[in-house]
Amino acid sequence: MSFDNRFKDLPDYILGITREIWEDRGIATLHEYYAPDIVVRSPASVVVGNQSVIGATMATLAEFPDRELLGEDVIWSGNDADGYLSSHRILSTATHAADGVYGKATGTRLRYRIIADCRVLGITIDDEWLIRDQGAVVRQMGWTPEAFAADLIAREGGPAKCVRPLTPETDQPGPYKGRGNDNPWGAKLAEILTRIMGADMAVIPQVYDRACHLEYPGGVTAHGHAAADRFWMSLRAAFPNAAFAIDHVIGRDDPMMPPRAAVRWSLWGRHEGWGGFGIPTGAMVYVLGITHAEFGPDGLRRDYTLFDETAVWKQIHLGSAA
Repeated sequence: MSFDNRFKDLPDYILGITREIWEDRGIATLHEYYAPDIVVRSPASVVVGNQSVIGATMATLAEFPDRELLGEDVIWSGNDADGYLSSHRILSTATHAADGVYGKATGTRLRYRIIADCRVLGITIDDEWLIRDQGAVVRQMGWTPEAFAADLIAREGGPAKCVRPLTPETDQPGPYKGRGNDNPWGAKLAEILTRIMGADMAVIPQVYDRACHLEYPGGVTAHGHAAADRFWMSLRAAFPNAAFAIDHVIGRDDPMMPPRAAVRWSLWGRHEGWGGFGIPTGAMVYVLGITHAEFGPDGLRRDYTLFDETAVWKQIHLGSAA
């Protein structure tokens, strides 16, 4: 693995530049670490170019000046020739200290997760998929994700002018074409998610540890089979005929770590079921999700899954208005 002498390996690079950019205020280093034409996809939008990323970073730090990004794990695959794919799970803390995209400053102390999938070639990131737990952020400020999405549409100029969420129709191609690695733990997690999305909910008591620890959108922490069933059932029930796709799969066996996996997945279809998103509207919705899992002797023992509830609600509002 060829990094310059500042970084010992890929996780050290990912954790190091995250702190350097955000906490050490080295925002200008994005000219080095992010490619000029990088494609950054979040559920809320698609941004092209490191100059746009720099602007968004400064706006976030203006609104949340004490933000910390605590790297919980980096699950990765790849090689020097083709580049590496890092799936980086972060626990972020911040105080809403100034006015910004989340409205008037509330002084609220926030805690929420992010998962970022980044392709690294050399010491430059040139492709990214970023999911922030917006449901957790807005709930801690007193909003529901549904109400925040409606308010955001209005502040952005209404349905005709607002920023369009990520969908297969708004996505932009990037340079990374990899699919991950062939480690069996990645394949196991991909199989579990495929069975769940195929309505085979019996997989949960079969393969999840009975004492499983669960971290889900909205800042939800839960435990056990019933809580896992409720989460996955409420999502799939809302989009019962949406096409499910596994987009990227990584498995890892590392010293002093449990076997673990990172899977990026998606749903694309109509909101036509009673589930976690209210009255069915028929709106076309794209759900970008990333799941990190850790395995133990009794099965899947930790499930960290993220998608952006506010981006789902924005698509529902826009589809209902069309």
